[in-house]
Amino acid sequence: MQGFQDQAHFQTYAQAICETGAFLFSRGWCPATSSNFSARVDADYAAITASGVHKGELTLDDILCVDGQGQVQGSERKSSAETLLHTHLYQRDPRIGAVLHTHSVNATVLSRRYAKQGVLRLQDYEVLKALPGIDTHDSDTLLPIFPNTQDIQALAHAVDAYLDQHPEVQGYCIAGHGFYTWGQGLKEARRHIEAFEFLFECEVLNLQLGV
Repeated sequence: MQGFQDQAHFQTYAQAICETGAFLFSRGWCPATSSNFSARVDADYAAITASGVHKGELTLDDILCVDGQGQVQGSERKSSAETLLHTHLYQRDPRIGAVLHTHSVNATVLSRRYAKQGVLRLQDYEVLKALPGIDTHDSDTLLPIFPNTQDIQALAHAVDAYLDQHPEVQGYCIAGHGFYTWGQGLKEARRHIEAFEFLFECEVLNLQLGV
């Protein structure tokens, strides 16, 4: 693998991504070939899912190595079309060790419902305490919602600009598309996915009940 020589180290991360994909698919959060997952391998490289593969059936061959600019190393396969959304997060914050992007029904519906407002507010839920920096239910968190676009570089810059102004944000939605979150590693990022998906389900039920 050009630029990255420690295959055993890389494959540890690749295997963890495969296991994460199987779990997220089992929960119905990444249907068909949607979604993409990555983990920082070291200061220069990340492991990320290949484009167009079923995320519930990932194999080690489906996990590619990319550099900080999102360029695939040592393979002719293409990484996720949204690779830059992952690598920009790694470049901006060395504490981020994993990025997960899912396409659940609830996140997609809410991202369309609140697209004009540009933000989803989650407030007064006990499960908010699963997120960093929150230690009471008497809290709220804002998730920005960005317009969907095929210009991934422009979207990555828009996310960067928002996070510069709101560094406490732990995720974001893309309207009609899906949800991104991150953590210090795959375990923490998965915990964030689980917490947010619970909150998204509550919000959809509130809308149905007129609460």
